[in-house]
Order: sequence, then structure tokens, then C-alpha cells
Amino acid sequence: MLCWSYDCVRQLEPFSVSSGVHNGKAVPLEGEPLSSAVTVLCPECDSEVDIPLSGVDGLTTDHLALDEVFLETLMSKNSVVCDLCSDGDAEKRCEVCSVNLCEFCIQAHRRQKRTSSHTVQCLEDLKTKGCLSRPVLCSLHPGQELRLFCEPCDLPVCLECAATFHRDHRCLPTRDVIDRHGGRIRDLVTGRLRPRLDQLEESLRKVDLSQEALQTRVDAAVDEVRSFARGYASAVESHCLLLLRRLEELCLQRRSHLHLQRAQLQQALSDTRGGVEFAERLLTCGSDAEILSAKDVTLRRLAVLMETGYNPPPATVCPDDGSSFCFLPRESAGEVAGYPMVGVIHTKTLELSRCTIEGEGLQRGREGQRGEFTLVCRDAAGEQMGHGGEAVLVSMVHKEKKDCRVEAAVVDNSDGSYSVSYTPMEPGPYSVWVCVKALHVKGSPFVLNVRRQVRWHRGTFHCCSFCSSGGSKEARCGCTGTMPGGFQGCGHGHKGHPGKPHWSCCGSTVEASECLPQSVITAVGGTITAVGGTGSPRGQLRTVEL
Repeated sequence: MLCWSYDCVRQLEPFSVSSGVHNGKAVPLEGEPLSSAVTVLCPECDSEVDIPLSGVDGLTTDHLALDEVFLETLMSKNSVVCDLCSDGDAEKRCEVCSVNLCEFCIQAHRRQKRTSSHTVQCLEDLKTKGCLSRPVLCSLHPGQELRLFCEPCDLPVCLECAATFHRDHRCLPTRDVIDRHGGRIRDLVTGRLRPRLDQLEESLRKVDLSQEALQTRVDAAVDEVRSFARGYASAVESHCLLLLRRLEELCLQRRSHLHLQRAQLQQALSDTRGGVEFAERLLTCGSDAEILSAKDVTLRRLAVLMETGYNPPPATVCPDDGSSFCFLPRESAGEVAGYPMVGVIHTKTLELSRCTIEGEGLQRGREGQRGEFTLVCRDAAGEQMGHGGEAVLVSMVHKEKKDCRVEAAVVDNSDGSYSVSYTPMEPGPYSVWVCVKALHVKGSPFVLNVRRQVRWHRGTFHCCSFCSSGGSKEARCGCTGTMPGGFQGCGHGHKGHPGKPHWSCCGSTVEASECLPQSVITAVGGTITAVGGTGSPRGQLRTVEL
């Protein structure tokens, strides 16, 4: 790191400290040594620089930077103040002391023995030349120019340093070694760094071009997005107006229908009330002769009311409570001005007689196993409703055990279908009610037959116990066959053997079958008769043909 302002370096924060910060500061004061290695970041190139143990003063001075700073100050200002008296304007500059002097201080500078030989340059001449050439002085012997180069120490030194500190070292004039050391720098710059510099500049140019192209594409994409958003917003607004207009039309249709129905009901009510009141007044207040005289007219009037009067069933009166249409926000609505739209007004009306049940879980079930079926709500045309929200009720009650009920879970699939699941714990027939809006769907109540749990075989499907057990006497078989000689299981051709392969757990000769109940099984002429145990509810004999 070349330094031209030690005060500036002392103000830098430490980048890393190997064993603590000296006195709480990143860089020690002038002349104060470091007690730990301190690294700072160069404010110009952002490189890590290790501060020498001697402190900031041990850094190499950048004389070119100092000259450039002075020339920039000189060129930017009309006058420079004298560095010695600070009263008059400086006219010349001492190349050795690097101070600006006014005319009075120049005379004093020449009169002193120590500075009388210093070279002084006019500031105006420096402005004209645009460059500053001055000797580099020794920091240990002010006034002595660094004219020699100590090769062992690899340092430029003055004559006094060469005679004292570097007395036994080989010191050569700087003009004799500049070609060798300067050539090394020149080779690195010309041979390696200059091509790399060109490559970096070309890469940087490409990066700049890429940034410009990226920004251009981003700006174009922003315009496209905004244009798309404006078009989409306009299309959504148009779609919204269409939906609102459709709602107004539906409302007008429903209102006209209800208004007509209301007028018909009012007229029918008036006619019926008039006929009933006349007949009741005739029967209540009229004499026998009056009743007999007016009976023909009264009966004809009442007959006309009964035959031709408007009397719709209560279930068909005002069936539209607003639930016959709804808004489906996620339903595809085609395109508007080329933009895909969602959200439609659904006008289908539920028709219970058209609702269907899908799945075998409504007819057959198994004890302890989950059963499922699906209710599909449809409209009068038989099409699926397409939306959920209906009040679906499913009730399952055992037909023989009224206190045995099964809890059914109903899941709304939001597409007009409802998934129903249940788990029966008792076998037998069940009555299943499936209702929508408290009304049975077609076929309800249904009959669900729940079979008992499957009994899996625990034994081996073998020819006999003797073969499957390897001749073990303790091996038993569900066919109750035995062999002489103390064998407890069955054997070919011996008593109780069914004469064909069978299950060792129950004696069944059907391989793909359920295991027979655990009971006493005896062979009776080609059949196995199972005598129910004392725990059987019916306590009766059951014969299973082989």
C-alpha cells in the first residue's frame, strides 16, 4: 500500500486484528508501535493491507500521489498561501523541502545554511509544465536525496545511510539498478497485466451492454405486463357487467313468475273463499226450504271450484327461494376479448328424483370395514349440479337392533357430489336414509346388508397332518382325523380323513374360503357337522357340506 496521507490511514477502521486492537484504536498514533497485527482496507482499491509493526509511518510514501494532489490544488486555485508564514501568497516552491514560499520566506530560506543549496521553482512554471519533478528525500536524514540502492536490504538509501546503517552492504547508484528493477515491473505490466487489463475492459464492456439490453427488455416487459393488466382488467369488468346483467334477467324472470303465481293464488283464494262462505252461510242461516231451493246452484258452484279451480300442490308453490341460481367463482367462463375468464351464474335446480347413488357401499358392507358411496345431485335434465352447499343428511339404523346406529360422514366435494363413508360394527340389515333438504332422494330408504367379518385361515392347506408336520405325533388337524400309534392328527386312509386336501385349522376342503367357526367338528358321511357351543345365540346344529 502506497500512502500519501498518514492521518487518513489512522482514521480507518480495522478490517481484522489478530490479537486485539491497540489501545482501542485501529491504527496507533504517530511513533507508537503496534502490539498486534492490524489489517485495514485500502479506500481506493479495497485491498487488504497489513500495517507494519512500526505503525503507519512504516508504510511506503506515494510521492506521485503527493505531487498530483499539489498540482491539482495549484491548478484549481488562483493563489497558494505560504507554508511558512501563512500570510502572503506563495510564489515559488522548494523542491527539497516540498514547501510553498512567498518572496520574503524565499530570501530567508536562501540565507539559512542548511537550506541555501535547495532548488526553488516558480509556481507559474510548474503550472505551465503540468508536472512536478523533485528529489525523494531520506526520512532519517532530511535534506539527503535517495541516490543509492542497498541490494541486501532492497531499499533506496541516502549517502549518510549508506555510510552508517548500510556500511557493509553493497550499495549501487539508482541509475545502475533502475533498468533491472524497472524492467521487472515493465515485464509484468506489458506481458501479463496489460493483456488482462484489455480482457477485463472487454468483459466489462460486455457486462455493460448486457445490463443495457437487460434494462431494455425489462422496460419492454413492464410495458407488456401493464398493457396486459389493463386489457385483462377491462375484460374482467366486461365479464362482471355480463354477469350482473344475467342476474338482473334471472331476477326479472323469477319475479314475473312469482307475480303471476301470486295473482293466480289470490284469484283462486278469492273464488274459493266466496264459495265456501256462501255455502257455510246457507247451511248455517238458511231454512230447509232455502237450502233445498239453492242446493243445485250451490253444488254446481262448488263442483266448478273443485274441478277447474287453481289449486297447485304446496310443494310446487314458490319453489324458487333464490337457491336455484348461484355464483361459481372458479368455473370456466370461456374467453372475453381473448382473455380466459372464470365465474359463471349457475341456474340449475335440484331435482330429487334425478339424484343418483354411485358405489357398492350402499348395498353391501363388511363388519368392521370402511364402506363408501357417493351421492350425485342432478337437475331436471339429469345433469350434475356442478356446485355444493346442499343440506345432505344420511342416517343408518339396524333393522333388527333399533338401538344400533352407524355414524355416517358426509364430505361436500363442491361439484354437486357428496362422498359418504361409514364403518359398521354389527352385521345384519340396515335402513339407510339419504335426504337432501329434508326430503328423500329417489329409492330412499335403502337397505344395506352388512356381512360378518372375514375369518382368515390360521392353519395350513395340506393333504394330512402326518405329511405337513414331518411325522409329528402332536400335530392336530381340524378334520378330527387320527392315526393309530398315538398320532393325534389325520393321515391318508385313516379314520376321519376327508379324502382330499383340506385346511388344518377348520377342516374345510375349499382352499379359497373363510375359516369355519371354532367348534367341535365331526365327520358324518361326506359332511362335517358342527355342533354349536354353549355360547351360540341359537344353540343349534349347523351342517356344512364339503
